[in-house]
Amino acid sequence: MRPARQQAGQPPTAPHGRGLLPHPAAGDCPLDDVMLTSQTYHDHGHRAPAETLSLTYEDRFLRRKVLTCLSGVKVLVDLPKTTSLDHGGVLVTTTGEEVAIVAADEPLLEVRGDLVRLAWHVGNRHTPCQLGSARLLIQRDAVMADMLTRLGAEVRDVVEPFTPEGGAYGMGRTHSHSHGHSHEEHDHAHS
Repeated sequence: MRPARQQAGQPPTAPHGRGLLPHPAAGDCPLDDVMLTSQTYHDHGHRAPAETLSLTYEDRFLRRKVLTCLSGVKVLVDLPKTTSLDHGGVLVTTTGEEVAIVAADEPLLEVRGDLVRLAWHVGNRHTPCQLGSARLLIQRDAVMADMLTRLGAEVRDVVEPFTPEGGAYGMGRTHSHSHGHSHEEHDHAHS
């Protein structure tokens, strides 16, 4: 059911008490009538999330974009700079709700063998890599698969969430992913 159009001179409505505002052209636009807005990212949540976004590794690197939550609710992400959204992080809406970030399943290569040597070759090519005790995961790439096979690796296609290691010195992909608040602002412990 679509919310009623806003009457001239009346404040926007918030259906379901969720701080959602009708789209300015409700009924006349292909976008849904309501949308959350987020201008803040934290690398961890502080409360139960109101919504969940399931995003691939590439989709988790953004500054401004409209995304669709698992429930179908849309979120306008409008961050101050391009940010790497990590699995387990949250977008904080303008109404204070949190939207959980979950790594989506995506096509990957599972790499097994002499992991130290293979990881060196993957890293030497600046390829994002998820490190495990018995395997590496990288994005599917025929050239990388061929190179790793020639180096003696066992390589197979898998479909899983991808959460590769961040860059050196805690700098994420190419940008710092500080979440812009100090832990003195709220009273809970972090592990």
